[in-house]
Order: sequence, then C-alpha cells, then structure tokens
Amino acid sequence: MTDRQRSEAARSAVDAAVGAAGLAAGEVTRCEPLSGGTYNALFRVSLRDGREWVVKVPPPESRPGLGYERDLLRGEVAFYTAVGAVDGVPVPEVVRYACDPTAATGAFLIMSALPGAPWHERDGELAPEERAGLRRELGGLVARTHTVTGPGFGYPALPLGPLAGTWREAFAAMMAGLLDDAERYGARLPRSPAVIRALTAEVSGVLDEVTVPVAVHFDLWQGNVLLDGPAGARTVSGIVDGERMFWGDPLADFVSLALLGDIEEDTDFLAGYAAAGGRAEFDAPARLRLALYRCYLYLIMLVEVVPRDYPDGRREWAWRHVAPQLEAALRHLEAAAGAGANRP
Repeated sequence: MTDRQRSEAARSAVDAAVGAAGLAAGEVTRCEPLSGGTYNALFRVSLRDGREWVVKVPPPESRPGLGYERDLLRGEVAFYTAVGAVDGVPVPEVVRYACDPTAATGAFLIMSALPGAPWHERDGELAPEERAGLRRELGGLVARTHTVTGPGFGYPALPLGPLAGTWREAFAAMMAGLLDDAERYGARLPRSPAVIRALTAEVSGVLDEVTVPVAVHFDLWQGNVLLDGPAGARTVSGIVDGERMFWGDPLADFVSLALLGDIEEDTDFLAGYAAAGGRAEFDAPARLRLALYRCYLYLIMLVEVVPRDYPDGRREWAWRHVAPQLEAALRHLEAAAGAGANRP
C-alpha cells in the first residue's frame, strides 16, 4: 500500500468514526492530519458547534508491528479514563471509541483536543527559570498520575495475555514478547536477544519490591507533553498519547521523562514530584529497576525501526544514540548479576 493509499484509508476510517459518534458529514467543518504519530494515524476534527476532536485510527492488522502494539487503543482509553478522574491532571476526554478492529466501523478513538503545542516545539523559547517551573509542574502531575492503581500488572490491552498477579511475572512477559520480536525481525542490537534474556532474568528478583500496580504512561517524552500560554507564563496543558500505558512500577515513567538521560539530574522535576506526594528514592534496588526499564524502552526503539521500515538515516540515528544507552543499562545488569544482587 502506498502512502497515498494509507492516507486515504485512514481518512475513510475517520469518516466512519465520526459517523459512529452520531454526526452528519455537514457538522464537520475541518479534518486535518496531525504529525507526530509513528504508529496510529491522527486527525484533528473541527465541528460546527465549536468542539475540537482528535481522532486516532490504528493501521490495518496486516501491517507489521511489535507484539505489544496490538490493540493499543484499549490501553489509551484505560489511561485517559482512569487518570482523567484525578483532579488537575490534563488528559483528553474520551468521546467515543471502538477497540475491536472487526467492528463495522473498525477500531478508532475520538477524544477531546487539548490546547497548546508539544513541549519540544517550544523548548527553545523557554527561559531557564520558566523551564524549571514547568519541570516542577510536570513532576506534580506525574505524581498525581501515579496515585491511580489498576486491577493487575501488565498491559490492559492484553496483547501478551491476561494481567499478572506480580510485577515480576508481567515484566518477564513484556520483555519476552519484545525479544521475540527482535528475533523475528532480525533487529540490530548491541547484544544478542539470548544474552539479554539471561541478564534480565538474572536480576528479576528486584521487581518483587513493586507490589502495587499503578498507571504508567511510559512515553512521557516532550512530544507527548503540551504547553500553553504566553511566554513566561506557560503551563502544562496536556499529557497525551497514552496508548503505551501499562499497570506497573511508577519508576518506569522516569525513563521516558529523561529520555537518553538520567532522571536523577532533573532536580526540578523531582522536586515537583516529591511536593505532590511522589516517592522517588534512588537506592541500589531502584537504580537496578530503572536499568531494567531502560533496557525495555531502548529495545523497543531499536526493534521497531524494522517493522516500521524507517529510512536509513533514522535507523542510523537510533544505532548511534540509543544502542549505547541500551549497552550501558545492560552493563548495569551485568554488574548487579555479578554481585549476586536480586537473583530470582
């Protein structure tokens, strides 16, 4: 399927989704594709009554992808529904959705559009003191998100099976599924999937410290945090793209919040997180858990380049920037395993 055919198919799916919401075609005054999504197709829809919606449509089931990406919309609905009940956390309101791709309308999610622009588009305009204040604000919002608990551990979309009773069991299934994808697609990695399986299993006992499943967004890089307001008085106006959420360890969110970096250096974020009641103690077990979550996220970033057929330049960027971070996390696991820490 060509890019044009994909675009036309996505627009047709948006029309079906809007119709399923009970609107006639004449009530839609504008429908524009949004950039930024790398898996689902996104459109902003303006209605005659002034409402603004974002419509998300998944790719055809026949399109190659990672195992955990199947039925992602179900997880996004779960995240917005659960976190939306927390006072002051700006997430989209779910208007209507259909998660079953075999439904007459296909799978789709309609949500309210939030004001503002992605943080990375405004970051260069921020004075240091404004950036520090926004990081503290974001820390408080994430801490409140982490007060939301779930019915079990793992992905709510159930692509890897039902929710687990323990975080160790859930994370093992998540990692196993991802490494299966790495083998199936022949992804370029700094270590073999077999070595990574062994290392992560060796230290998995540390995950037993996590006993309460909380809402983890797991994709909180700047592109999924919206800023709004005039220069010098901006606020965090939205946390979006919650499709990769799972129920698990709140520490896991710190990886994407400091993508390719170290959250311990983000003192403003951590101050806001603590002020809102969040607990982040970076002792040896916590740092080992963070290393496991870095492995998982950076593996996703290296494996997905194959089924998404990224151009050579983007693949090379991932190899230059992401692979060294994965290697560093794996060395952390090796050191812990060598010391005999947290063996299962």
